Amino acid sequence: MMELRLASPEQAAMAYERDLSSAFPPAELKPLANIQALCWEGRYRPWCIFDGEELAGECFLWLGRPGWALLDYLCVAEDRRNGGLGALMLELLRRAEPGTAILVESEAPAHASDPAMAERRLGFYARCGLRTAGYDTDIFGVHYKTLYLSAEPVPDRRLMEENRFIYQSCFSREKYARYVRIPRDPAAGPIAQVPWNED
Repeated sequence: MMELRLASPEQAAMAYERDLSSAFPPAELKPLANIQALCWEGRYRPWCIFDGEELAGECFLWLGRPGWALLDYLCVAEDRRNGGLGALMLELLRRAEPGTAILVESEAPAHASDPAMAERRLGFYARCGLRTAGYDTDIFGVHYKTLYLSAEPVPDRRLMEENRFIYQSCFSREKYARYVRIPRDPAAGPIAQVPWNED
């Protein structure tokens, strides 16, 4: 039976090494040490889906103010893909985090290395009931569409405020100014894609 539960530090590290490090490019992947530090500080929830005791996928949440979070990573184990687990995780996450509005960043097809895959991801989130916000972001040089999971529509102004808070609460003012644009300004020059741990 599939069950969503918070992973132990060892299980979260295994999910990172086995799934996330191969599924996400460097500009989208936080170092494991950063995730572990956020968990230790109580600002991160490493939700994972288990089939019995076997870890089958993960949907890690980066916490903002009470009632707000960012879906940092959604990933299914390679041998479990295309079986509906991603949608199941989102539904179980919705139940596990009642009253929480969950922001989602999904790569914009216009600037993705694989536009067709980016379109499929957006379609997946739409089928799972996520709403599309009226703004995009640019994070470490990656152009994202913004979506969110919430029982009710939320004004873009509020979404942006909470979206900014999550990053500002972890980055120095200089790092935020250099690598984060919420909302994305199409007229501004591009941010170079760099790994998350770039200083």
